[in-house]
Amino acid sequence: MTTMTIFLSLLLTFLSCVQSEEVTLIQPEAENGHPGGSLRLTCKTSGFDLDSYTMSWVRQVPGQGLEWIVYYYASYSNDYAPAIKDRFTASKDTSNNIFALEMKSLKIEDTAIYYCARDSDYNNIYRTGWVVLTTAKMIFGSGTQLTVEPRQKSIVKPKLSAFYPPKSSSKDAVQAAVCLASDFFPKDISLQLAFGDKPKANVTRPSVLKPDE
Repeated sequence: MTTMTIFLSLLLTFLSCVQSEEVTLIQPEAENGHPGGSLRLTCKTSGFDLDSYTMSWVRQVPGQGLEWIVYYYASYSNDYAPAIKDRFTASKDTSNNIFALEMKSLKIEDTAIYYCARDSDYNNIYRTGWVVLTTAKMIFGSGTQLTVEPRQKSIVKPKLSAFYPPKSSSKDAVQAAVCLASDFFPKDISLQLAFGDKPKANVTRPSVLKPDE
């Protein structure tokens, strides 16, 4: 009887230790992407068997509510929201305890906070369509702020070429000097012109090219 009591006491102590292990979902704070590009979001898990639980990716676009975009149990049991289907792919790396989201063909409207989430029960989810019903039975990561924005071109200094008119013997002749600026970015430019001892002139010219040139 004493042996059985000791065994049960040790078993309860062991179960208490297992149950008290904290579930954590660790995500990077921020990521940046560009339209048409690819990106991989990661969620490092601990405190539970990743292979045994349904995991989700939920995002929140600025000014909107939570949107369920992926739920994933295994390669044979998953679902993707229409907005990201065929562009985003979830996966579990059980050897490293990582739940990942591979993103390709990014769009500016993919800018949002992305949360990885684990259900509190085995293979259960709480949603209707792709709108989150309740988060009461879910454990969330801290979220990753994803910003998708166009690539910025580097500033390129202009090449300047000056063209002077031929000398004229007439004092009343109108003469013009030409300053050509080329191969620069951005396509708006401000030039300061000086002619001998005359006051300097500031000339600003907006781009006359198409936006994509």
